[in-house]
Amino acid sequence: MGGGPVTRSDPGGPTPEFRVAALHDAVNGLRDRDPSASAAVAFVPWQRNLLIVLSLVSLVGLLFFPVGTLTIATGVSTVAYVLTLGDRLVIFRRGLPADAIMTVSDEEARAIPDAELPAYTVLVPAYNETEVIGQLIAAMNALDYPREKLQVLLLLEEDDSTTIEAARAADVEEIATVVLVPAAEPRTKPKACNYGLHFATGEIVTIYDAEDIPEPLQLRRVAATFAMLDERVACVQAKLAYRNGRQNLLTGWFTVEYGVWFSYLLPGLMHFKAPIPLGGTSNHLRRSVLEEIGAWDPFNVTEDADLGVRIAVRGYTTAVLDSTTFEEANSDPINWLRQRSRWYKGYLQSWLVHTRKPVRLWREIGAWSFIRFTLLLAGTPIIACLNLVFWFITVTWLLGQPLAIGQIFPSVIYYPALICLVLGNAATIYMNLIGCREAGDPKLVWACLTVPIYWLMMSIAAVKGVWQLLRNPSYWEKTFHGLESSGVIEPTPEAAATTQAGARR
Repeated sequence: MGGGPVTRSDPGGPTPEFRVAALHDAVNGLRDRDPSASAAVAFVPWQRNLLIVLSLVSLVGLLFFPVGTLTIATGVSTVAYVLTLGDRLVIFRRGLPADAIMTVSDEEARAIPDAELPAYTVLVPAYNETEVIGQLIAAMNALDYPREKLQVLLLLEEDDSTTIEAARAADVEEIATVVLVPAAEPRTKPKACNYGLHFATGEIVTIYDAEDIPEPLQLRRVAATFAMLDERVACVQAKLAYRNGRQNLLTGWFTVEYGVWFSYLLPGLMHFKAPIPLGGTSNHLRRSVLEEIGAWDPFNVTEDADLGVRIAVRGYTTAVLDSTTFEEANSDPINWLRQRSRWYKGYLQSWLVHTRKPVRLWREIGAWSFIRFTLLLAGTPIIACLNLVFWFITVTWLLGQPLAIGQIFPSVIYYPALICLVLGNAATIYMNLIGCREAGDPKLVWACLTVPIYWLMMSIAAVKGVWQLLRNPSYWEKTFHGLESSGVIEPTPEAAATTQAGARR
């Protein structure tokens, strides 16, 4: 990837020929260079055939040997539950100590002379987001980084006239260069970022969503982190948190979930050098490595998770930094369902892509990392789907204790399943309480205690995501922003304090 820099007076690119070449590379670059790494095709033949065979075998088994087939299925599912729960607790435990996450103090961040800071490019993809343009300008203006070394590219679809007009009306070009992305399929965020990468001039590239509010010193902290670590560190992932956790119960659940994920689970994964599914924003990448591994997959709807795995496969690592970007939590259930189902679909997409050559992947990242990768990317959505089945079985047993259920739960399966039901749920709620502490808001305790309702919503989203994977794998369901009840909701003083290095432990 590459191309000359774009100027503020020429936001569409240097020449029409350049735009055509950049668009072709944005859409087809990864697929042309490494077809096996692209999610343009959801299932390769052996995966599709294996799925068909397993489906047929299961159907025949249910028809002729129903009890035995259901017992085997229950046993396999229980093993998956036990492994997932156990590994999640191990990762969480490793993420608890203060040294599990990279920290850079304010003094260390400001001590770097401006002349020694690397050139930085911030990509801000936006589509139909007129309501957050003003907030974007304020957030970018607040970044403590020398302006001569900071390039902000606002990536807008060329047919998104309302957002383009809003950006011009707000004088966004005082802080950012507007790059118009040619309208072409797939209409995805990674395609826009790939196109924008052709206009990037920075040594480090990061992505912010238009509604993001990164803490002002984040870019300096990242530069200091890269300087401290060796060149095999390709990415520094900052923490994401939500600023409107009190808006309603849904935003509370979402806030607590993010507190656990970014403050404890990702640092734990970093310690084990396992592939890290990156967050959708605030992942800061060495541009040279990003171009080496093919940038983002425009056909993958969780391009961030996929990129994190490709980083690990190529022998690079990801560091997690104690610097927070505040986002807007989804406050509308339907909007949340669209977003979460896309995430689950993308996790499965990424797992299918990287297991096309499973033996090679096993050798490249190691046995335990392969297992963790599978439990995380495939296990998370599949177990969310299975939860609906096991909840139904549990309710049916409590209401009538039918003999058939007892037959498919012999003692060797029943007791591990009981452990998962009791201890697993208790452990998950405990982790959520720790996440509530991380958010610095005691009012979120209610969200921790009512989280089983959230699990039900996750299961519905997972079923929808699996269905979409089969029907329309690369379709990007738009998540709408600007739904906060009273505009920008500032984080509480306690939550803001936890963004300082080491303050939370």
